[in-house]
Amino acid sequence: MKNARSTPRIPPAAPLLFLGLLSLLAGAWTGLLRLGWDWPAWRTGASVSHGPLMVSAFLGALINLERGVALAPLARPRQRPLLYLPALLSGLGGLMLIFGLGGGLGPALLVAGSLGLVWLMTRIYRLHPALYNAIIWLGAVSWLAGNILWLGGMALFQVALWWAGFLFFTIAGERLELSRLLKLSGRVRATLLAALCIFVIGLALGLINAAWGMFWVGLGMALAAIWLLRYDMARRRVRAGGQAQFVAIALLVGYAWLLISGLLFMIYRGVPAGPKYDAMLHAFFLGFVFSMIFAHAPIVFPAVLSRAMRFSPSFYIHLTLLQISLLLRLAGDLLNMPLARQWGGLLNAITLLLFLLITMIAVRRGGQKEVAT
Repeated sequence: MKNARSTPRIPPAAPLLFLGLLSLLAGAWTGLLRLGWDWPAWRTGASVSHGPLMVSAFLGALINLERGVALAPLARPRQRPLLYLPALLSGLGGLMLIFGLGGGLGPALLVAGSLGLVWLMTRIYRLHPALYNAIIWLGAVSWLAGNILWLGGMALFQVALWWAGFLFFTIAGERLELSRLLKLSGRVRATLLAALCIFVIGLALGLINAAWGMFWVGLGMALAAIWLLRYDMARRRVRAGGQAQFVAIALLVGYAWLLISGLLFMIYRGVPAGPKYDAMLHAFFLGFVFSMIFAHAPIVFPAVLSRAMRFSPSFYIHLTLLQISLLLRLAGDLLNMPLARQWGGLLNAITLLLFLLITMIAVRRGGQKEVAT
């Protein structure tokens, strides 16, 4: 009897990651349509789904998947499939939006996916009842609230504050967790909590008065950015070399974009659409959030795919191009240069494609274990 040739085992998270990446690609395409590129759309009204695809379908699925993978080793074998259900719901919600199927089924699935993240974070908090996990749990609640408001018909420019809160609290909680290694004083930690509380005030005010909501949200962003630039451990790793240095640089650049975004929210508060709105929103979601994604990809992707990743200096390509393209886009937004805005947006999309290509090559090659920064 011949020995069967062994085949590589596909991690259970891989198909779910693929679903999320489909939403990323579709969201990038719809973003270009919104910028005025006269390219074909696969269905009428596809561009309206740009924000939900990028935030809820892609980032929501990715974060749900990351939490599910983290909890799986601690769960009973029979319970493990349930841990991946929130990511599946988010991914399927994205598919519904991409193809315009099911009417309100897509938003309903994304609501279910965000409810699933609240459940996952509740389990994590019970296992590790720490302040940073409470903050990340608050981010999940913010995402759920935003999805419910969106499903209920609230204007997207108001819903976007809650979606921003989802990522703002998630990242702040994760950075606070790593700050334990620095043994910061209670007073220093309290200043970050004050910034987070100001953001929460902004969310509440935004339900009543959009302008005041944006102002206080922006103030919370700006204060948190200053704290992160001053106290985050990335400052101490910026000269470490290799992957640790790349991660530190990406984090610090992201914090700078968070500060810029906060200032833009404060200056242009109440603007519901148009170039100024595009500037403040994409300074946050592209500049801040995707700099964080680029920084953590060498850590998250190996964990999700159960494969090592080889760090390469080529990672600096997509990180650098993101900054250049976003600066061009914001210059177009703020200086009334439509062509600069359009080309900046196109380069943003190319950056995301390069990021996926370079990351997949690094995963395929394998390599050294990731480092925390």
